[in-house]
Amino acid sequence: MTDGALIANDAVVVGLLAATLGVIFWTTELAHPFWRRFYRYIPALVLCYLVPALYNTFGLVDGGASQVYPVVSRYLLPATLVLLTLATDLPAILRLGPKLLAVFLAGTAGVIVGGPIALAIWQVLTPEAVDGEVWRGLTAVAGSWIGGSANQAAMKDVFAIDANLFGTMVAVDVIVASTWMAFLLWVAANHSRIDARLGADTQVLQTLRAHVTELESAQQRVPRLAELVYVGAVAFGAMGLSHALARPLAGAFTDIAWAERISLSSQFFWIVVLATTTGLVLSFTRVRRLEQVGASRIGTLLLYLLVAAIGMQMDLRAIATEPALFGLGLTWIAIHAALIYAVARWLRAPMFCLAVGSQANIGGAASAPVVAAAFHPALAPVGVLLAVLGYALGTYGGWLCGQLMRMVAGE
Repeated sequence: MTDGALIANDAVVVGLLAATLGVIFWTTELAHPFWRRFYRYIPALVLCYLVPALYNTFGLVDGGASQVYPVVSRYLLPATLVLLTLATDLPAILRLGPKLLAVFLAGTAGVIVGGPIALAIWQVLTPEAVDGEVWRGLTAVAGSWIGGSANQAAMKDVFAIDANLFGTMVAVDVIVASTWMAFLLWVAANHSRIDARLGADTQVLQTLRAHVTELESAQQRVPRLAELVYVGAVAFGAMGLSHALARPLAGAFTDIAWAERISLSSQFFWIVVLATTTGLVLSFTRVRRLEQVGASRIGTLLLYLLVAAIGMQMDLRAIATEPALFGLGLTWIAIHAALIYAVARWLRAPMFCLAVGSQANIGGAASAPVVAAAFHPALAPVGVLLAVLGYALGTYGGWLCGQLMRMVAGE
């Protein structure tokens, strides 16, 4: 880590994040009126995300240089996905169907058209801040917001983005996307009230959640040590298997142009897909009984550590360095939000569809299951499935958005 960070030891950083989660959840249990009112409006999950962001912003830790997030995303995320998918009711999830897909695609369209519209708006507001090669840099944001980091890297090569400009756009991507994710977590915590006010059709979603809750309450019991060992064996065994298979699978698609465009050459892509697939397959076997001893709760604990590690990547100070570009990014995300909201309202889709459909675009496989699980742990696979679809669309959508921004820029 850099010398500027007060805490330069990643072991201490992990301890700090764990202690932070402990304090946050301790305050959620307090009966004091202040905390009751506070958590009525600010969900605990949002704090688990934003407090580590403040640590990074004020130099207590250096989230960019720390290895905590790479380790957590590569090791804990696959284990989390397996544990959260063990009790999956796949037929019920599939019944969420066409509405969810339609809202997701609306989010993709919102990114594609939002980029050139936002660029045109800021050309009027501050033309000197968005002239020249800025449109090229924005294609990196488009690739990331439709697919993920692999698609973002693809845009860097496709549009020959300058290295310094690319670094600035990564900051725009992280700050704006992180702010949006915090809002979606708030939506998740308040979705029942929002859905009721908007008259959304939540019957399928409510049935799925009720089914999972009934299974938990009817079958859950105090686990034996051996059973907890089984949970760990399944979670981290599947994680290891995912890593073992990801390397040769990604290598098989290396240097194949069409496969690289849809991220089939990315090891992280295969790790996420394999971990999720393993969990789904195990949900049809006797291994599913591990849910009786709290498999999904252990997975949720790992998920909160992942949320804290993601939050630690956010540096609010970056906003001051290029305010116009961050303003453009916020305008862009607002257009995406407006389109996805309009389609969700038209279809009477629940907030779950909006939040997960959006995050599967903007955040990708690392964060879409986080938002989905905020509605219920059993729904995490939905976020992964949509994020995988986003990987497939990312390069194509980013390229199309780039061409539209090229036209707006007059190149």
